[in-house]
Amino acid sequence: MTNLLIKLFIKNKDTENPETRAKYGMLSSITGIIVNILLSIVKLVIGIFANSISIISDALNNVTDAGSSIVTMIGFKVSQKKIDRDHPWGHGRMEYITAFIVDILIVLVGLELFRNSFDKIINPTLPDISTVTIVILTIAVLTKLWLFAFYNKIAKTIDSPAIKGNAYDSISDSISTFVVLLSAIIARNFGISIDGYASILVAIFILFTGFKALKETIDLLLGMKPDAEFVANLEEFAKKYKMISGIHDIMVHDYGPGRKIVSFHAEVPANCDICKAHDVIDQMEQDIYEEFNCITTIHMDPIVTDNEEINEMRKRTEEIVKEINPEFSIHDFRMTDGGDRMNLIFDLVIPAESKINHEELKNMVQQKIHNVNDKYYAVPKIENSYI
Repeated sequence: MTNLLIKLFIKNKDTENPETRAKYGMLSSITGIIVNILLSIVKLVIGIFANSISIISDALNNVTDAGSSIVTMIGFKVSQKKIDRDHPWGHGRMEYITAFIVDILIVLVGLELFRNSFDKIINPTLPDISTVTIVILTIAVLTKLWLFAFYNKIAKTIDSPAIKGNAYDSISDSISTFVVLLSAIIARNFGISIDGYASILVAIFILFTGFKALKETIDLLLGMKPDAEFVANLEEFAKKYKMISGIHDIMVHDYGPGRKIVSFHAEVPANCDICKAHDVIDQMEQDIYEEFNCITTIHMDPIVTDNEEINEMRKRTEEIVKEINPEFSIHDFRMTDGGDRMNLIFDLVIPAESKINHEELKNMVQQKIHNVNDKYYAVPKIENSYI
């Protein structure tokens, strides 16, 4: 069914195309709205007739799911707006904002259901469960499982956090409806009302899903560490340029799915033709745009590559910092002759989560390098990695 819907409504399969992304978003939203409204109407009717708070709660949850799909649809529509004077990078982050709204709605529904469930526990009544009710709830569970698979495929296809949030919600709904189904079967066969307790479990599932999705969306809005595979591919891509000795200080800014802005420093030989190096950098920026679909700004760092002493001390300095911590690294290494002393100037990169005292680390590195040769004086600049 999922592949059939995509085949019918999505003609262009280029997911990097903004219009194609919008069509995927509209397809997922409209499908979610229709399915959830139908489920909510059916559940509400059988919940009222069966006098079951857990079924009614599950029906109301489907209403909010339809509302979430509407919010997602609006978000996709706004995110496709062209750039303007006030938003030079477009409106792509609107997808993250709508995902945040959807996550808040999920949490609010979970809290309200949790509160209402206590009334049913304090004043329990035995629901009137028929065979039709059980059959309908079973169909509802299977429908939500399909909707989860549908959302999940589209979310992966276009890398959408908003649709991914809807997928989380759907799998949570299928579990919660299954709990309601078990409650109905127990009430019908054993005459025991666990309706209120089942409703609490439904609320807990919803809250767990909501808070998990909320954390992921907040991380996106705050600015997450870039995908490790993307960074590795970028570093590997840079190796094809013979003039580039290496890249560092990589920064990735996310302005919404498919809207990455990248910057980094590229090391070039200090004695190279500056015009040729500039041409290489220009070509590299263009190639990265075509390969990764992101705008890139590259800063050239000249490094000495034909001096034996500098090369040897660069290697030794790298070994020294790795001995302290294998995750540490150096770049922008250069040596300046001060007569009686030789200054080793470099950037020392440490992970953002490192708790080591910067002054102590600086002193440690300086002492170890001075021990190699007492004429060497290290001048490290300690900085955190952005990747």
